[in-house]
Amino acid sequence: MAEDNSIFIGNRPFMNYVTGVVMQFTTKGAEEVIVKARGKFIARAVDVSEVAAKRFLEGSVGVKDIKIDSEEFENKEGKQVRVSTIEITLEKNK
Repeated sequence: MAEDNSIFIGNRPFMNYVTGVVMQFTTKGAEEVIVKARGKFIARAVDVSEVAAKRFLEGSVGVKDIKIDSEEFENKEGKQVRVSTIEITLEKNK
């Protein structure tokens, strides 16, 4: 699947992400969309996925897969930090 069907969750307003997911399915005709988030944005990614699937695209889109993981990197102070990640795959119902 093409990477342009991914939505990365961050600090923007909540509805921007929901609109992005809905647009991927409606105007771009995507078969599936991946909602990705790290750390404190994981809860927002879950909310975006649920609102898009259950309110805006009710009955036509569902959750296909959820992947959780963690990434380790070095922060500004040079300390190793581990942050959790999530990928929620939404797909059109057949």
